[in-house]
Amino acid sequence: MELNDTTDYQLCFVCGQRNPYGLKMVFRLDGDTVVSDFRPEAEHQGFPGVIHGGIVAAVLDEALNRTTMLTDTPAWTMTGRLDVRYRRYVPYGPLLRVRAKLGLQRGRMSQASGYLTLAEDESVVLAEAHGTFMALSNQIIDEIMQEYPGMRDFFTPTSK
Repeated sequence: MELNDTTDYQLCFVCGQRNPYGLKMVFRLDGDTVVSDFRPEAEHQGFPGVIHGGIVAAVLDEALNRTTMLTDTPAWTMTGRLDVRYRRYVPYGPLLRVRAKLGLQRGRMSQASGYLTLAEDESVVLAEAHGTFMALSNQIIDEIMQEYPGMRDFFTPTSK
């Protein structure tokens, strides 16, 4: 199962390897969770030495959304709802880890939860999130991905 975009697009702010401003996160499977370690850059700060809360939310959103690849029928999804609880400020400098787990699945809807920690000590929870994700219809996928046909096929049964 491929958890990372290997298509001709790769411009996602969180995971796109071709996005010069992005986080360039790479995800892996660890048991039944999706995990990524990353080190934000100076430009991702809000307050001095503190990662902007919007960056934190984006990281959690991406990790939770990625759990939909663990379903019986992986599908392109978009966030329907994201609830973030900021437990501590997220420091600039140390390596961070996001971990997400798939929850309830019903029809086109999937739910997931996860948290952001220090990579060296996952007991230090910086933020946690719960999200609901909706599988997109083929029509919407076709509209969005007209210019990137390689992405359209990312979830075909042969790519699992």
